[in-house]
Amino acid sequence: MAGGLGAVAVAALAPLGIAQPAAAATTPICTSSSHPALAAKLSRDIKSALSGRTDTYALAVSDPRTGVTCSLHAYHQFDSASVVKATIMATVLWKEKGKYLTQFELDNLHPMIESSDNTAATNLWNYLGTAEINAFLKKAGMTNTVLGSGGYWGLTQITARDEMRLLDVLTDRTDVLTPSAKSFAQSLMAHVETDQRWGTPYGTPKGVTAHVKNGWLQRTATLDWRVNSLGIFNGSGRDYRMVVLTDHESTEGYGITTIERVALQVHRDLGMYGFKAAVAPRVGAEQPQPGSDAPRVETSDGSPQPGSVRD
Repeated sequence: MAGGLGAVAVAALAPLGIAQPAAAATTPICTSSSHPALAAKLSRDIKSALSGRTDTYALAVSDPRTGVTCSLHAYHQFDSASVVKATIMATVLWKEKGKYLTQFELDNLHPMIESSDNTAATNLWNYLGTAEINAFLKKAGMTNTVLGSGGYWGLTQITARDEMRLLDVLTDRTDVLTPSAKSFAQSLMAHVETDQRWGTPYGTPKGVTAHVKNGWLQRTATLDWRVNSLGIFNGSGRDYRMVVLTDHESTEGYGITTIERVALQVHRDLGMYGFKAAVAPRVGAEQPQPGSDAPRVETSDGSPQPGSVRD
């Protein structure tokens, strides 16, 4: 995996029964004024998908076509790992304000997104500086995002709510990026390497293009995992996006399974609403089962952190 440095042979077992961030028991996960029945079904399906999961998780979903929006623990902060690279990309595009990208920017944007290259991310992080990235966060309304200090961009604190605002910037919003910039960003996310196309793309309907950026980081201090996935899905009459953030997993695979259990329900309920075509899970993937733990080579994405090898 191109984004991975420092493979870990043995992962320590994280404690079970980790408490989730507090949420009002009566608040539905999903709502829609125009499609309330669909929103209620998706709420039930997401709740079922997460039943018995012992990691900490948060999610946000937005579907302008049906008016369905979902939010669960959306203000809880997580280590970003490599999903912050989508924010770095958006900041570069916003900085240029419609001008042609420089060769330096192109040479780093492509590997940073398509193969999750950490050296490219560090190059662009240093090139922009935290003041520029913070200015973008303010413009995008990502008010609960806190950049990692000391060059540790993978320890940026993110929320599902803010990551959805980022996906809005890359899709519907017209006040931050130009149409060509948004098209370029989505093109990069649509060409992520095959072995990194897990997570939110799981179960994407046929004919729908998945644009994804994932992050997967094992903390050196605790040996537990942070696994995150951002996805934009459009084409064939669909237009929706999804954020699922997780942490406190004993293995990378457990976090991926949590994300994919949610993703499968979102694609079935939103992606197939009004359509008859079958859902096409990602190649080689098994449908997540309750309590399952997707087998994977446990390799951190290499986001710089204290005590790790830095790019």
